[in-house]
Amino acid sequence: MKAEMDISAQSGSSPTIGLFATERGIRTVESPVRVEILSVLRGRELSFQEIVKATQKAKSTISSHLGALLKEGIIGEKPDLADSRRKFFYIRSRFLGEISPDITCNDDGSGQMVAAFLEGNDPSTFYKLMLRTIRVSLMSKGINIDPILREAGFRMGLGLYAAIASPDLSTLIVKTANFWKEHHLGQIVVENYSPVTLIVYDCFECDDLPHLGRPACAFDAGVLEAIFSQHFGVDHMTTELRCYAMGDDHCKFVIRPVGDPK
Repeated sequence: MKAEMDISAQSGSSPTIGLFATERGIRTVESPVRVEILSVLRGRELSFQEIVKATQKAKSTISSHLGALLKEGIIGEKPDLADSRRKFFYIRSRFLGEISPDITCNDDGSGQMVAAFLEGNDPSTFYKLMLRTIRVSLMSKGINIDPILREAGFRMGLGLYAAIASPDLSTLIVKTANFWKEHHLGQIVVENYSPVTLIVYDCFECDDLPHLGRPACAFDAGVLEAIFSQHFGVDHMTTELRCYAMGDDHCKFVIRPVGDPK
């Protein structure tokens, strides 16, 4: 499963630099036009004419930027089997994150967490503190690594599923909740089975993050996507509706099949 790209060009907003992993190394995308092209290509293949129509840009402009993205290895192209004169373009790289002046994080809680760790000497508290410190430090520099965290969570979820798999959905969720509790990841409560909707209290990933005004549980989301994608046999996507980092007193995840209308 590829990490979803979630960047968009907004009129009047501060410049955002997208980070992409290609076969030639990490590449950056700063041009608003290229960001828009990548946004319309997300999860699909489009012809040149379709990209022009979707972006409402001049053909010469789109042609120039497509050429640059191809040269960087960020997108790929392939012939249309029904019409050899036409090509389809697609994203062939992984979206790693973004650097933006709009990403801010003012934090003063790390000192309290260090004191708590030294007092209790709990290894789980140390690793939580380490992850939090890395993440907050990057956000304070305007760097968002949520796509990387989501992909890492998905990989972990694949391994976890092998240990908790069950043909029965309710049993699978109970095993997932037990794992969360035993490893101090939080307390899972089921709100709904269709679509699967889970509430998490004391979430290890975000309950001590500063207020960000947006969901912050990218790692958890990736783990849940892997577990339920494996269980149902089709790709699932996790949407976080509530989060401690948004000022809520819990996190709430809805897990639906990819493409399922909300």
